[in-house]
Formats: sequence, structure tokens, C-alpha cells
Amino acid sequence: MKILCVIAHPDDESVFAGGTLALLASRGADIGLVCCTRGEGGETGQPPACVRAGLGAVREAELRCAARALGCSSVEFLSFRDPDVGPDGSLHPFASSPEEVVPGIQTIFEAQPPDAVITHGSNGEYGHPAHLLAHRACLEAARRTGVSCVYTFGADFPDHPRKRSANRDDPADFIVPIDRTFEQKISALECHRTQSATFVRRASAEAGHPVPLREAILRVESFHRIVTGRLVEANARDMVSLLGDAIHRG
Repeated sequence: MKILCVIAHPDDESVFAGGTLALLASRGADIGLVCCTRGEGGETGQPPACVRAGLGAVREAELRCAARALGCSSVEFLSFRDPDVGPDGSLHPFASSPEEVVPGIQTIFEAQPPDAVITHGSNGEYGHPAHLLAHRACLEAARRTGVSCVYTFGADFPDHPRKRSANRDDPADFIVPIDRTFEQKISALECHRTQSATFVRRASAEAGHPVPLREAILRVESFHRIVTGRLVEANARDMVSLLGDAIHRG
């Protein structure tokens, strides 16, 4: 089974779906990562791991490290540059419209026809414009290439432990407790060294003291299913069937 995970930035794969990707890989799925940017607009680390001009190359290497930790077989990048975060903390999309992004994703889908695709949710998790753009472009590329199903991560459910990053318009069709692959998710996140401060910043601020990575990271991942093409009986349940008893129905 071929599954492609389309993300806006290096680290999105690990933060939002790392445990599930590792579980799928352990059950025989061929997992590929498709990243729209090299995360050039992100943080450089605390202390800085590189100069701003070299951040894209560093974050590319970090994503390849994370892919190995999760058991992914391939990593591909589109050619878009991640815009710098504004002085007021404002976030920006990496292209002016989904139509600019669709052809690159479509080319990859045609070269590596996936049984299922995983990507950002319809609210961009916490409203990130780049996540929203990747979501819309990915759905359109899936429709154009006949991909049966797209699964969006960060799906909402009543007891979601982090409502801020839950996509409120994407009800969870299933929830994946990731205890079995939690250590792989931690290893993948540790690959993203330039972004390590961002992973714990909000949890630490809310707790009023430094919170270690393994306490700041969720132990459940949730997904919303979108049927984008004609379902074929042989793979109508695709990755849900592969996950089997590891999931809880939403």
C-alpha cells in the first residue's frame, strides 16, 4: 500500500501524524513525504544552528532524518520558499493560490499513484495560511489524479486534548492512540532541532515552567476522511484497514 503525506513545512509530518505514519510503516505501508517548502521562514534554533540563509538546507536534512525515524521510504520537496514570519508573528502562505501548487503535487501523484493521501486539515490546524494552502492544493491534485481518499490530520473530537490545533470543521472519523510508536515520534521530532523550542513553548507557557518534549506532545492523532474519487472495492478502506485494531472510531 502506497501512502503519501503532503505537508507545508518540515516537522508538520511528525507533529501531526508521526505516530500514525510510523505505525503504518510498521504494518507494511510504503510511506512517502511530500513537502511544499524547506521551512526557510522558520526558527533557526536556540541557540541558532545556522544562519538564516542556510536554514532551508538544514531543515531539509532534518526532515530526511525524521523520515528515517518514522520508517518513511521517500522524501520529495516542491520548489516553493517558506515566507519569513512577520515581526508581529504573522504567518503567510508560500504561494498566492492553490492553482500554483497543484501541478507539482499532481506530478508526484501521477508518478507514484497513492492508495491514500494524508495532509493538513481544512482549518489549517491553528489557521496557518500555508497549511490551508497545502490542504486545498492537495485535495485538488487528488481529485485530478483519481486518488480515492484523502485523510486530514488534526481532526476534532469532543475530548481532543489540544483544541487550539484541532480542525473544528473536520470531525474525526477515527482516532489513533500512538503509545506503540510514541518513541519513534519523539525521535522524529528530535531530528527537527531548529524547531525544538517551538514544540514546547506553548505547553511551557501554560504550565508556568519548562515542559519536556515528551510531555508536550500528544499521544493521540486523529483523522477526517474525504472521498475525492471513485472508491475501488479492493482498497475502499485502504489505510483504515491497515491500522485495524489500532484505531478508535470517531
